[in-house]
Amino acid sequence: MRAQFLELLRHIPLLYAILSANVIAVAIAASHIDSFWLTRVIPVAFCAFCLTRAIWWWRRRFGHFNDATIRRLMVSTSLIASLLAAAVVGWVMVLFPFGNLSDHNHLVFFVAITLIACVFFLMPVRSAALSVASIGIVPSILAFLLADGGRMWVEASILAFVGLGMVHVLNRYNRSFAELIYSQRDLRNRQLETERLSEENRRIALTDALSGLPNRRALIARLEDIHRRSTQNAVSVAILFVDLDGFKQINDNFGHELGDTIIRRVSDEFARLLPEQAVLFRMGGDEFSILFEGPGAATLAMEVAGAILTWLGLPLRLAAHEFQLGASIGMASSEDDAVDPYELLRRADTAMYRAKAEGGNGAQAYTPDMDLGREWRQQVEAEMRGGIDRAEFTVLYQPLVEARTGKIIAVEALARWPGRRGEELGPGDFIPVAESSGLIHPLGLLVLRRACTELVGHGQLRLNVNVSPAQFRHPHFESEVAAVLHETGFPPERLQIEITEGYLIDHPARANRAIAAFTDMGVQVVLDDFGSGFASIGYLRQFPFSGIKIDKSLAVGLGRDPKALLLVTGMVHLANGLEMSVTAEGIETEQQAALFRLAGCHELQGYYFGMPASLAAIEHLPIRSAA
Repeated sequence: MRAQFLELLRHIPLLYAILSANVIAVAIAASHIDSFWLTRVIPVAFCAFCLTRAIWWWRRRFGHFNDATIRRLMVSTSLIASLLAAAVVGWVMVLFPFGNLSDHNHLVFFVAITLIACVFFLMPVRSAALSVASIGIVPSILAFLLADGGRMWVEASILAFVGLGMVHVLNRYNRSFAELIYSQRDLRNRQLETERLSEENRRIALTDALSGLPNRRALIARLEDIHRRSTQNAVSVAILFVDLDGFKQINDNFGHELGDTIIRRVSDEFARLLPEQAVLFRMGGDEFSILFEGPGAATLAMEVAGAILTWLGLPLRLAAHEFQLGASIGMASSEDDAVDPYELLRRADTAMYRAKAEGGNGAQAYTPDMDLGREWRQQVEAEMRGGIDRAEFTVLYQPLVEARTGKIIAVEALARWPGRRGEELGPGDFIPVAESSGLIHPLGLLVLRRACTELVGHGQLRLNVNVSPAQFRHPHFESEVAAVLHETGFPPERLQIEITEGYLIDHPARANRAIAAFTDMGVQVVLDDFGSGFASIGYLRQFPFSGIKIDKSLAVGLGRDPKALLLVTGMVHLANGLEMSVTAEGIETEQQAALFRLAGCHELQGYYFGMPASLAAIEHLPIRSAA
């Protein structure tokens, strides 16, 4: 209906103009008739009415009409059109008897033209066009058939055929018009649906399905928009990159459903901690980003990082369990210089890894020197990959002696990299790179295989191997150690694996399964660096260790601080009560060795008994008594 009305709105002023022109033409043709009212007053009144209606419609051509108004105007238009048709026909019929034969022809012609014009212009409104056709054409045909004794039947017949043709065309036009409108409406609906689906797909593409937060793609788009704006006006931007510590282990041990619940809970809490000018994004997995825009963005970002760490420091209670999460957070900003989005993300990521490398559960702001370390680590990592394949690494051994006799009963395998091109790197340099890059696993297996091969024929000499947490968390670590033992023929009971308590804190369930598997295999597992942490005593009860190694930091104070000896003695008695062996490491003097022996330690290790050396050199070391 609206489409029909809009089409009519464009045509109707012209219709009134044509009607006025036709009436003026008829009045001029009939001007010789001696009737002032018929040839002057009525035409003027008719034209004045048409002009008034034409102006009224013209002023409303750009107006807005609701459905009720459109319906009312279409009804009134149909009524007025019918009245106009009747008025024109009636006026002509009144004039007809006063005219001569020439006037009759003019009147027939003008009636036909007027009615055809009305029907043509009113075609968008089918009811109005049919009203004009029925009210105007039918009476005219009847009048012309009866006029002049029936001598105008030809004109009447032609008018009848023209009328029937117009009705036929009118019906076809309305059907075609309706089909066109329906087609346009369907096309418009499809376009709207396509736009809606496109917007929905865009929303889905930019939204994390689990948390409902904007995702990495949304963050990149936002940063690119900020970068474009920053080319005209400086924009202060800061970004936090948050990596949850300990989430992976919870996810592995308790299932993905609980892990998803934790992600949603963390997302809600992070959003609660943010100021209005910050936006939270989930990058995937256990990683989040927070974007800050405006003056002081970097300062505000570090304040939010502190608030996040404070909240994560509280226990998280879910599904009758209590969890402890942490976070490694990196911050980068573009307050001092314009930085493209990817570089800003890289800097925040670099700062996050620095926080993780320093023990996690902390926040670091990006500084350029971090890139220097990163480039150096990338270079060392690339060299290590090739060095492992080319067997550039070798194994040195440090002896462990029986405290009572000073006899060498075990050696600890230590990785060295003498085959590196250029300056040789110490283990303190390349081991952290191997751990962060994942190369520690193949390197550790290389060291284990070589040590087992070299020691297999040395009687009952035990092999100690310090295992990195990155190795211990590997899902196939136990089976790969078993494969090495089988391959080399090394007895499992002669292998002792050392693990630090830091791994136990982060991965208690995984550690328990691995220790149990090694125990069933016959391999001993000892707790390394005992006494350096805050929860070691609890782990002695929780995990089936065969022994402990007292942290070397306690050896430094031994002999100077009476409490240190009491502390060591207490550790030894505790381990004896749990039927565990005790090894003291870091011994550098005879006095330290004597005091550890006095405290009751079973085995001793340190530079006092021998520096790391080849196996052949170890065999020729003299026995050094701790007495």
